[in-house]
Parts: sequence; C-alpha cells; structure tokens
Amino acid sequence: MSIPRLLVVDDDPEIRSMLTQFFQQNGFIALPAATEDQVRAHLKSGRIDLILLDVMLGDENGVEICARLRREQDVPIIFVSALSADHQRMAGYEVGADDYIAKPFNPQLLLARVRAVMQRARRTPSLAYRRRIRTFRFGGWVYDGKRDEVHAPDGYQVSLSQRETALLKVLLANPHIPLTRDEIAAALDVTGSGDKPEAQGRAIDVLVGRLRFKIEANPKEPQMLRTARGVGYVFACDVAVEDEA
Repeated sequence: MSIPRLLVVDDDPEIRSMLTQFFQQNGFIALPAATEDQVRAHLKSGRIDLILLDVMLGDENGVEICARLRREQDVPIIFVSALSADHQRMAGYEVGADDYIAKPFNPQLLLARVRAVMQRARRTPSLAYRRRIRTFRFGGWVYDGKRDEVHAPDGYQVSLSQRETALLKVLLANPHIPLTRDEIAAALDVTGSGDKPEAQGRAIDVLVGRLRFKIEANPKEPQMLRTARGVGYVFACDVAVEDEA
C-alpha cells in the first residue's frame, strides 16, 4: 500500500512544524499549509488522504473552508482547534468534519484518531457521493448517481456491471490523481481480503480494461482512463459535480 498523505493546516508555524514532523516520524507523508489557497494547491497537485484543519486561520475560517471543500470532494477532515465548546464542535460536524479534537491534545491520541478515520474511509470507498447523491459530467458523459446510470455523449445509456460502475465512481471522485492498483483494490475490495498483491493487481487491470472498452472511443489508446507509469491509473478528465435536489 502507498504511504498515507496528510495535510496539516494551521496558521501557527510552530504547531504546523510540530505536527508535520510528528506524523512524518510515524510513517506519513505530512505536508504543511496555512491558507485555503495552499490547501487547494496541494489537493490539485497530488493525492491527499486526510486533512488536519484548524478552525482559526488568521483572516480565514476553517469551518467555512471545510464547507467549501465538502461541496467538491470527500477527503476525510479532522478539526484540531482550541475552540472546544459543544456548539463549536457541532458547527464542525455540521459542515462535514469526520472528527473534532480540542487543543491541547495528546499527540498519540491524535495519531490514533487519524488512523481510525482513515480506516473508516478505506472501508467505505473514497467517493464523492458518500454523503449525498450526485451527478457527474465528464468528457460529454454523464453518471447519474440517483439512478445509477451512465450515459454516453450521444445520450444512449451504457450498461456497466456493478464492479465497473464502482470503479468508475472511484475514478470520478479522484480526477487527475494517480491511483495505485492497491488503492483501487482497497476501495473496491474486488478480490477480498487475504489475496496476494499480484492477484489484486491483475484483477484491477482486467477491470480497467473492461471499463475502457465501454467508455473509451479507442480502448487501445485511452484518453480518459490512462495508465500512470510506475503508479497505476489516472482518470485524466475534468469532472463536474452536481448535487441532487
């Protein structure tokens, strides 16, 4: 499995540095950020598995940042804040936080909570529809999350198997982000627990080939579901997401 990538968002440079170093020492790739622009730059440039987000970020507000991020994606978010009153915690949960930890905190407890949230996220595929049903538009195609239907650019419905649809959902939730075969297998659980990595990799390759055959104009030269050399696969297509009423 790939090394988990964690984003530490805090406007206090000492806390940001301390948390970044602590998680790096515990097996994470920990990246620092102090503003929403920096958060978005990290999200755009590579995979982020979890965000630690302070509430008070100078002129910015972490709760508002979380609410905006939740309209676009479903990366797990844990608030780490000195604001610990019940109504402040509730405000965090209401905008989609996965957990809320008050400062000061025990670093080992924070580590345990981060691992617990990430395990929960792995058991439930990292999909943008995890909290609400959505419609995805990509390259002229449409995936209707409410009806669980896929329509080609010409309007015709394309029949996908359950596993092909599940793979498409994972890709739609992670556009332009290279995903390893292990990450895809963990999201789909296509081979069941206990299978060797080689078997998982072959199962993913077969599934990718089947999906390419159905959504690519030329499956031998895919333009959307591309191979990311040395990594796995990447959905190289812009995805527009619409909330269902």
